[in-house]
Amino acid sequence: MVDKTTQDGDGIRTYPFPVDLSVCGVGMQVVAMNSGLPWHQAAPIGRVHRIDFHVVMLFTGGPVTHMVDFAEYEMTAGDLLWIRPGQVHRFSRASEYHGTALTMQPGFLPRATVEATGLYRYELPPLLRPGPAQLAGLQAALDQLRREYEDITTLPLTLHTAVLQHSLTAFLLRLAHLAVSSAEATREQADTTFTRFRDAVEKGFATNHSVSAYADALGYSRRTLVRAVRAATGETPKGFIDKRVILEARRLLAHTDLPIGRVGAAVGFADAANFSKFFHQHTDTTPAAFRAELR
Repeated sequence: MVDKTTQDGDGIRTYPFPVDLSVCGVGMQVVAMNSGLPWHQAAPIGRVHRIDFHVVMLFTGGPVTHMVDFAEYEMTAGDLLWIRPGQVHRFSRASEYHGTALTMQPGFLPRATVEATGLYRYELPPLLRPGPAQLAGLQAALDQLRREYEDITTLPLTLHTAVLQHSLTAFLLRLAHLAVSSAEATREQADTTFTRFRDAVEKGFATNHSVSAYADALGYSRRTLVRAVRAATGETPKGFIDKRVILEARRLLAHTDLPIGRVGAAVGFADAANFSKFFHQHTDTTPAAFRAELR
């Protein structure tokens, strides 16, 4: 196969849809993942790269760790991973991929179908975990699509392609519904998680600056807390805590005559020097200079 990969300005290679490996040259493939890489013979294991087409992987084993847009996702049996064109991703050297991979070339489906199935909604989560009934429907739709893909004897190519498009649409509509409902559930969970974290920080920032301590007290993993706070604020839990501490320190410096050391103690620093260092790191000025500017 001719290597048609390109290299972007950031040095990351982009792999095109391998039309020459597709049955009858149609704009999609359905293959078993354990038979090798599902798109490009030269796709690098363990190396970051891009693809210019859609990939949906339905896993029958695991755990499998896969990076998409520099976030690590861990899949087990019954999970799906949806990678969209242009997203950066990486196969794990330590994982064995088992299941079915669907690849689809942009332009294979009509525009109306593309919009209905949310093919380019990059804000939707790559990792999808369907319930038993959803998984059964998706698996049945994918199995039917694979049978149609492999059946090249009963229909002429034009009808074969049309049937594939209809079967693919049925699968993608199910997948899109799962993706949207998963995103809504994640947002609701993130909102609740962030609200509890925000309230806990408001009560405890004067004595507790530890992300792990907040996570433990709230009953969340550190990763769950990071995702929720980032979704709500765009920053890390540690950054959120530090901003609240700095806000209180500024208030005390501006509106009280407490000595610098007492201000530091009021926001959780037993040592005045450590407080001054922390304040300078976050404001580019010292507590004394900040107070002097306001008076």
